[in-house]
Amino acid sequence: MKNDTSNPFSLEGQLALITGGGTGLGLGIAQAFVAQGAQVVISGRREEVLRKAAANLGEAADYRIHDVTEAASSSSLVDSIETDHGPISCLVNNAGNQIKKPTEELTDAEMLEVLNTHVLGAFSLTRTVAKRMLAGDGGSILFTASMASLFGIPNITAYAAAKTAHLGMVRTMTTEWAARGIRVNAIAPGWILTDLSRASLDTDPERRDRILARTPMGEFGDPLDIGWTAAFLASPAARFITGICIPVDGGAAIGF
Repeated sequence: MKNDTSNPFSLEGQLALITGGGTGLGLGIAQAFVAQGAQVVISGRREEVLRKAAANLGEAADYRIHDVTEAASSSSLVDSIETDHGPISCLVNNAGNQIKKPTEELTDAEMLEVLNTHVLGAFSLTRTVAKRMLAGDGGSILFTASMASLFGIPNITAYAAAKTAHLGMVRTMTTEWAARGIRVNAIAPGWILTDLSRASLDTDPERRDRILARTPMGEFGDPLDIGWTAAFLASPAARFITGICIPVDGGAAIGF
């Protein structure tokens, strides 16, 4: 990819697949991509949520019902998107789940449930998309990591293991694919206000205060904060950036 000084932050001509794109961070990423000129396909398990999100995003958006843990369906998902819209130029691995409980109470089945979504699900879809990118014009792959990828947070061992695995995949895939036209990066969101997190924090003001106290900027982020960073990493402006994880966290990763 050559440097383009005309509009290096534009995503015109790009097609992005964003898993878990119907709500929260995924929707914020989709909004930013559309604003920068990309076409997006959002995926998830709940059709009504996806339909409403795609309608709000406008004509540049489409959706597919897809469960990332169903690895055998990755190829048919990508085939469907390519048939209707052309090749995928950016994959955003954002779909996720979490089980919050003390480590000694975490079962093997619960650990596998989280790993299947974040690690195996993201890996399978990434492998499928990357094969097409390697045979075509390359592209960009993004993982939604976490503060749990960077430091310890109690009661989320399965989630922390999964999100830390994302960083290992980012680094290894970069060494294999960077010279072949694929850039692989991650974003580690800090504490972002979504409908889900807002409801949780409203019932736990002490936790809300603790988070704000350890965030140097003293405020929560917005899903679009993650979206704009993802849009930058997918754009020509980031052509020489690969293998990294950017914390978007108001300074929480280096705060005290």
